[in-house]
Amino acid sequence: MIPISVIQLGEEEEKLVIEVLRSGRLAQGPMVDRLEAGFRNLTGAAHAVAVSSGTTALVAAIEVLDLEPGAEVLTSPFTFVATVNAILEAGAVARFVDISSDFTMDPTRLADAVGPRTRVVMPVHLYGQPADMETISAIAEHHGLAVVEDAAQAHGARVGARRVGTWGQACFSLYATKNITTGEGGIITTDDEALADRLRLLRNQGMRARYRYEFPGHNYRMTDLQAAVGIPQLDRLEQITATRRANAAMLRAGLEDLEGLQLPSETPGRTHVWHQFTVRITPEAPLDRDTAIGALAELGVNAGVFYPKAVYDYDCYRSHPNVVVEPMPRAEAAAKEVLSLPVHPALTNADLDRIVTAVRKVLRA
Repeated sequence: MIPISVIQLGEEEEKLVIEVLRSGRLAQGPMVDRLEAGFRNLTGAAHAVAVSSGTTALVAAIEVLDLEPGAEVLTSPFTFVATVNAILEAGAVARFVDISSDFTMDPTRLADAVGPRTRVVMPVHLYGQPADMETISAIAEHHGLAVVEDAAQAHGARVGARRVGTWGQACFSLYATKNITTGEGGIITTDDEALADRLRLLRNQGMRARYRYEFPGHNYRMTDLQAAVGIPQLDRLEQITATRRANAAMLRAGLEDLEGLQLPSETPGRTHVWHQFTVRITPEAPLDRDTAIGALAELGVNAGVFYPKAVYDYDCYRSHPNVVVEPMPRAEAAAKEVLSLPVHPALTNADLDRIVTAVRKVLRA
């Protein structure tokens, strides 16, 4: 079976982990400092703050904005549930802006969605494709809104020459399946020195020095063991991304003429880092998406669905007082059709040929 994702760790990661174990300092320390420096270099942001997960990164990024009760965060309806969970955990109200054909927030719908209680815009760079940050940022600035990028899947992606992570605050996930992993972990980047200072306090129980508390905080600290796993991958990120891009190009070339299959593409002016290669099985296909997944599995290809519903389309969110549910037809349509194929760097050319052959066989059934 060709897996949808593979974790690739090597001698450099092992060496740094052993270094941490032998140092006797396992909690947040010099390895975390090195990882933060790496993300500053990657994004060009003035500050990078490491935390325990991508979700806690999102929570912290919202909390430090000191929103009033009832403040709304506009985000994508087509995302992993952590995006909405973080908004709710931070005490804000989640509202949604439908997506464009590239699966990211449609900026043409954003301006109309801004209301009197809107305080934050949280675009999601889905599958490694960055959202249209130039337009979104301009709309946010016009309305005086904070920007928090959900960059969980977009390490190293660019809008023009500018890396994601510099349009306000940005939150990266380092979960096991991400393009860079520490197992669990997250990074918040920002150019705002005051926000960065509050983030560092917030992750450490609100404590500037031992037993010197400035406000109620959390334990969102990353360990040096986690950071040690991520540092070598960050150093290899250009190579990792180049391989993912080459794999995506091979998949596109092999599948471009199939009826009923809508392929992903790189939006002009934005650099896709291909966390996922997500196609759509359209009504013109000879079988539906879920049947296609089973057929691919029988041929030895593991495909995934990210995500099977619009994020609000579960009872626990539809009934939640801080979730505003409105029709999002593009997100709901995408959720019925999306299917992600393996695109990770561990794939060989033979693997890619097998994937193409399997998809072609399934869609010509």
